Amino acid sequence: MQTSDGKDIIAGCEPWSADGGPHGALVVHGFTGNPQGLRGLAAAFAGAGLAVDLPLLPGHGTSVDDMAVTRWDDWTAAAEAAYAALAERCDKVVVSGLSMGGTLTLWLAERHPEIAGIVLVNPLVDVPAEMVGPLQDLVDSGVDRIPAIGNDVADPAAREKAYDATPLEALISLAAGAAHVRADLAKVACPALILTSPQDHVVDPLNSELIAGGVSGPVERVTLERSYHVATLDYDKDLIEERAVAFARRVTG
Repeated sequence: MQTSDGKDIIAGCEPWSADGGPHGALVVHGFTGNPQGLRGLAAAFAGAGLAVDLPLLPGHGTSVDDMAVTRWDDWTAAAEAAYAALAERCDKVVVSGLSMGGTLTLWLAERHPEIAGIVLVNPLVDVPAEMVGPLQDLVDSGVDRIPAIGNDVADPAAREKAYDATPLEALISLAAGAAHVRADLAKVACPALILTSPQDHVVDPLNSELIAGGVSGPVERVTLERSYHVATLDYDKDLIEERAVAFARRVTG
């Protein structure tokens, strides 16, 4: 598979889907990541009989140059389109996401009260202003990217196929989008399962606390003691899949 300009997509990073019963699960990957990091969770939902969609977000899974020109509006539009397509053929839909995928999951839940439930793995809703300011200063000085904190996984046998650089203007756009999501958390009334790694070197675990205290629906918490940020590929991946499937069965049953 190739992008419109002929770049090869990294093997294993393509979107993934599965047919299933009357209920569905949308699974959303994170910033600079791709579907590879969430295929296990998507397959677990499919194995439980759900129709599953694991889309590739704009600018991801190809090259950092492709991502550098994408913004929050591009990713929300893709998430909205994927949800609409899945909801059209399913009676009830659960939405799940890792990191920025969790941000987009919350964004959808704030706009679609009919969502049956959400599963958030190390989600992001807060990028501190003291971080955004220096990032903008770098952009203003002509720097367009910095080294990425990718493959944040404790298990040495696991590897996330993420970008090795972070496009700064895209990151600043994510920070602004996340701030709007945080401001509207009270609109999330559906059940939420929040799974958090205390040792996360990418997203401060405080984000999970902010979400748990900000949404208006019931919250279930799981601590991922053995995993870092990309927990869906890490030592606790089986626990994540088990709890997410049980949650999905409960909220769609």
